Amino acid sequence: MKIVDVSVPLRDAMTVYRGNPAVRIRPAMTLAKDGVSLSELCLGSHTGTHVDAPSHFIKGAKGIDQVDVQRFIGPAWVADLRRVKGGVTADDLKETQIPPGSRRVLLRTSNSRWWHPARAFRRDFVYLAPDGADWMVERGIELVGIDYLSIEGYGVPGAPTHKRLLGAGVPILEGLDLFNVRPGRWQMAALPLRLVNGDAGLTRAVLWTR
Repeated sequence: MKIVDVSVPLRDAMTVYRGNPAVRIRPAMTLAKDGVSLSELCLGSHTGTHVDAPSHFIKGAKGIDQVDVQRFIGPAWVADLRRVKGGVTADDLKETQIPPGSRRVLLRTSNSRWWHPARAFRRDFVYLAPDGADWMVERGIELVGIDYLSIEGYGVPGAPTHKRLLGAGVPILEGLDLFNVRPGRWQMAALPLRLVNGDAGLTRAVLWTR
């Protein structure tokens, strides 16, 4: 069985979405002084690889601890969209021939190259266009993932993609690293932290083939 870790490593001062809290990881206790190693982590809930909960944009919607965990475990289809620039549209998704009945779709775009090596935040990342979000919801997709820190285009007013997906109860898995992942069918586990009423949950995401 081949397992691929598709999470972005968490590290001090790592790349975050513009305006998000900076990541600070510091020793709170040390072996030399305290006889034990213990770290203090200060970071935003949308740092690195994470799942957006419906409550991120929808008033009164579910927090991350209330989203059914079955959404995050099972078959996933990695769609090859590396040729797309800008927004991934419904027509782009049709061309990838995502199999009917797919419930988890991960968008493998040219963004993944920016994790190798990790670069400062980019504003020109590939994102899911609003009609692409409509396409996902209309086909009963239960989880959508993408290989950058947001599924929404930078500066897009009103956050239509987030609101369409989250308003339909579809959690969004952001900050994936799909650089070493071939397109096609995989098994996935991407469980977010059980943060009470959380707007998002930091996630360790892995893919594997049988």
